[in-house]
Amino acid sequence: MFEPLGLGAPAAEVYRAMLSKPDGGVGDLAEFLGWPLERIRSALDECARLSLIKPSWGEPGRLRAVSPEIGLQALLVRREDEFLEKQQQIAVTRVEVARFIDEYVTSQEARRRSVVDRLDGIDEIRSRIDELTQSCTSELLTFASGGPQSEDGRKASRPLCEELAARGVVMRSIYQDSVHNDPGSVEHLRWLHQHGDQVRTTASLPTRMLIFDRTHAVLPIDPDDTAVGAVVLCGQGVIATLREFFGLVWENAIPFSGARPAPRESESEELSGQELAVLRLLGEGLTDEVVARKLGVSVRTGRRVTAELMARLGARSRFQAGMRAAQLGWLPGSEAV
Repeated sequence: MFEPLGLGAPAAEVYRAMLSKPDGGVGDLAEFLGWPLERIRSALDECARLSLIKPSWGEPGRLRAVSPEIGLQALLVRREDEFLEKQQQIAVTRVEVARFIDEYVTSQEARRRSVVDRLDGIDEIRSRIDELTQSCTSELLTFASGGPQSEDGRKASRPLCEELAARGVVMRSIYQDSVHNDPGSVEHLRWLHQHGDQVRTTASLPTRMLIFDRTHAVLPIDPDDTAVGAVVLCGQGVIATLREFFGLVWENAIPFSGARPAPRESESEELSGQELAVLRLLGEGLTDEVVARKLGVSVRTGRRVTAELMARLGARSRFQAGMRAAQLGWLPGSEAV
């Protein structure tokens, strides 16, 4: 029971025996306990180290046991002091551990923010876009998916365009061909073009996207509902990849002139951009709803385009339409058979 004081069981037995037989020597203790002399001496050494026995003043060469009221109490006080000191050390260490953890969490959060930041709801999205627009100094690249632009969206974008143009920021925007179906959107694109935005259109876009100054990109969390939330990406590698992707789409997009793209003159010509996009999207196994969203048109219009394309190709199924288009050399990388 004295182990917490540093007193082992054999030493405690020898100490107890010396208290009961204060006149006994080493041999007497060995005989009383039935232990070998070596074990007795080892236990006495431990007792002496703990100041439980001391040399006799009256009989040199003999050992006497210190009263337990003094010896054991001194050990108890010593252990209590050591325990209190350990508690203080642990308390200090706890503060240091908390500070270390806090520094780590802060650095991790900062590192994550340097790569991606989540925005929830349209208010947060517009507020962050306003901040990025205010700090934009050289370039803004835009994927404006969704086809015809809403009146609220058009109103919100004009002041930002004027701000950027006034600072000499280069603006390049890609809309979908289906904007030509809406006079308000066409007028808006004319306005953007007149105020310095280089505008092009293409048949389909994967999602909305804004890239500011080659440093930040804003993309929706859900392409089907862009008001739900967005992510702001900041990593150099990610931004470089997105800019390269934007460049590829830009090169294949048609400069906006304010007029609807000219219709095909004969059925022997290649597919229009919208028809080519339909074939490509159907080939990916996408549903009519997703195809329509990527074209920026209604599901009804998307189905009509698909039906007209299949009729033109003389196909009875989507698969057959793709095969027929490949045979005619209308798809990229295919040759007429």
